[in-house]
Parts: sequence; structure tokens; C-alpha cells
Amino acid sequence: MFLQFQLASVPVLGMVSHLLITFFYISSCPFSIYYNPSPLFSSKVVVHCLPSTSSSTMPRKIGEVMWPRLVASKILRKTLGSNNFVADFPSGFEDSSLELPSLDGASEYNPKSISTDHKESKNYKVFVSTWNVGGVSPTDDLDMEDFQDTQNNAPCDIYVFGFQEVVPLRAANILGYEEGKICMKWNSLIRKTLNKNTCGAEHDFRCLISKQMVGILISVWVRTDLLSFVRGPSVSCVGCGIMGCLGNKGSVSVRFRLHETSFCFVCSHLASGRRLGDEKLRNSNVADILSRTSFPRGPTLDFPKKILDHDRVIFLGDLNYRISLPEDEIRLLVEKEEWDILLGNDQLKQETRDGEAFEGWHEGVINFAPTYKYNFNSDTYYGTIDGGRKDQKKRAPAWCDRIMWFGEGLKQHLYTRNESKLSDHRPVKAVFTTQVEVLHTVEGFQGFFLSQSFDFKPIKDDNGS
Repeated sequence: MFLQFQLASVPVLGMVSHLLITFFYISSCPFSIYYNPSPLFSSKVVVHCLPSTSSSTMPRKIGEVMWPRLVASKILRKTLGSNNFVADFPSGFEDSSLELPSLDGASEYNPKSISTDHKESKNYKVFVSTWNVGGVSPTDDLDMEDFQDTQNNAPCDIYVFGFQEVVPLRAANILGYEEGKICMKWNSLIRKTLNKNTCGAEHDFRCLISKQMVGILISVWVRTDLLSFVRGPSVSCVGCGIMGCLGNKGSVSVRFRLHETSFCFVCSHLASGRRLGDEKLRNSNVADILSRTSFPRGPTLDFPKKILDHDRVIFLGDLNYRISLPEDEIRLLVEKEEWDILLGNDQLKQETRDGEAFEGWHEGVINFAPTYKYNFNSDTYYGTIDGGRKDQKKRAPAWCDRIMWFGEGLKQHLYTRNESKLSDHRPVKAVFTTQVEVLHTVEGFQGFFLSQSFDFKPIKDDNGS
């Protein structure tokens, strides 16, 4: 069945689509919605209702998210599952990805039943990065070695890669499925670089969690010998974009427990805009992410549910906060590298000082140039050309791309940007050391009983291979 009709304005389009999505969600009718703008300033919506088909003949692909369902779930306050993500493969399945089993089927073994009198602390290195790639697909020869900081320094134990706009933010990508191809391409580059200089399989890195929501992608990698001490990996997606719930803006959060210490990494893309008051929209996005993000407690109810309940929390992404100065003044101060004056007018720092957002959070010292907005494949900021002349289109430079952390137990050693020219943003990276609590008496065998990794099952393709 097809429904087709003309709408005179985009707001009306949003309202009608909103109602249609809700109706078809409630009726459990498979459907798809296509929106095509007309050159005559009207809009066309086509709704295609598929015939009723059993789940056995219409399997969902791993990693796909039905955004119309997300909209309907927002309306109906229905909680979405948090175990739909893709992890790396164990030895022997080099060409396959794996889906981690549901927490509902996890072991009923309770770590609290073990005596905690003999705890010790271990230090681990954590690498975190954020990069808005502007919808540009990476080339096969993209050099990520310098970006991953693996050339001259000892490798870290955990790597967290956050990306924004891995696909262009157009309607088909916002309302459609994630194909997974772009995710696989980035993960392939990451794997190739991380494992280039490792010595032995036990020092290789494996993907613990990889999750995409429209343009937001987070990929978490850990040393192979640490996998057996990881428990409760999970994801939670929050859309803050169109209608306040679609995934063109929002966050993908991942959590897991390493030994006895819980970690949460929040990869986000907040509301854009440089108009007066736009920073309040970003503040609202942050509050929404912190309140709506929710993880399963696990069968023994000992896992944190909310972001700030975790022991170690890092928030990364294109936060989009700008500099509250006239554009001409910003460009002049950037040219003179007057970072202190610019940072004194940085919206994120202002909002944090005023308690409007990220109250109690920490950020490292910024001693690098603003990361946005550049001409593609250029060292020149957008809106200027060589010689200092200005183009008609203007985008004032800003530190849009940030990494922040909450709580104790994290010490930052590096906070800088990388000079890749792939997109109009420069990537930002940080290195931390973190203290992790270890149960000394069970360190040797706790991974076997507590880890879900030994129960991995390879994903089969349509041919059953």
C-alpha cells in the first residue's frame, strides 16, 4: 500500500510524519517513509506499507536502527534495548564480526559474593579521540598512525575512537538504516594501525564495542589479554536532533567494567549554530543525554544505570560550543595565537563556570588552535583565503571538538589536536592514566566466570556460512 500527499511546509511535514510513524509503529506494520522536496516549495511524502511478513522471512541486519521506531519510542516513552552492537572476532574468525550476547543471559555469578578484603589498584593507559569527519569516507591509504599516537609512544591499554558525521546528515541517512559499511571501513583502518607494531597475539587489540547512530560512531578497543577481565559491555543511544529525538544530533554511550572499575564513554554531537542563545540548546542536549542515557543493571543488579553512576566517565565529541566575540575579532586573535583571550570567551568554559552545563566536570589545558572550521584539504580557516581577504561565507573559528571527564581516578597526560586535513574539523585526542581496582585473590580466574567473551558466537551471513 502506498500513501502519497503534498505538504505546503516543512513544519506540517514534521507533524504528519510524526503521526504516521506513531500509527504504523503501534500497528506493527512494516513501513518506510520517503521525503522529497519539490522545486515549487512544497514537499512530498510517500509512505510505503509492506505486507505482513514473519520475522523469519524478514531478519533485521546486525547494527541496524529503525529511526521511525526511535521517534515512536520517544512518543510512547518506550525503552529501547541496549545490547545491539557489534564486537570484534576471537582468534579463528578473522573475517567475521561478533554480536555480544544479551546481558539477560549472562552468568548469575555475583562478584559481591567474593571477599573484597584483598583489593589492589593497577594503572592503565587510556587513549580517547574525537573527530568530525564531515561526511567524508576515509581512503584506504589514510595514515592514522600519528593520529593514534602509536609511533613514538608505548601503546595504551584501551583506545576509544569517537567520530561524528561519518555519513552526510541528509534525510535518507537520518531516517534510514545504518548500512554498517562505513563503520567497517573505519574499524578496519583502526585495527590495521593498532596492530601494526604489536608483538604477539596477546598484545593485539580487539574491538570491544562498535556502535553507530546515524553519523555518530564510537569504537572501543582493548588489549587482547584484558578481554577476559571485561564484563557488562553495553550501549545506549540518545537522539537529540530533529523533533528532539532523531539521531542527527545526540550521543552514543558505551559502558563496561574492567576488573572492579566501571567505565562510561559518551560520544556526542550537539546542536550547531553561532546565534545568540544557541549555546543554551547545547546545554539542553547535554542535560538530555545525561538524563535519558540508561544501561541495563545486569542480572545481579550491580552494574551502574546512569552515566554519572560509573567510576570513570569521559565525554567526547563535537560539542559545537563557539566563541562569544565578533567574528573579525576572533580571526584577528586566532592569527596572533592569543588563546587565553579567546578561551576567556569560549562558550563551554563560560557555561561550565556559570553552572549551566558540565558542572563538576574537568577539561585539560587547551594550548592548540581552534579545530573548526577549515577548508577541506587545507590549513586555511573557512571564510578566508591567502592574503587575509574574506569570502562571502563566514564561519568563525572555534574549539568545537572537546574531551572532558568526570570524577576521580583519571589523570590526563596529553590533550592536543592532530593535523589531518580529511575534513573541515581537526581531530582532538587525549591520553589518560586511570586506576583500576583488582580483586587480588581471584585475578587469575575471575575472567572465566565473569567475562561474556568466552560465549561469543559468530554472525552468520544469509547463506548460513
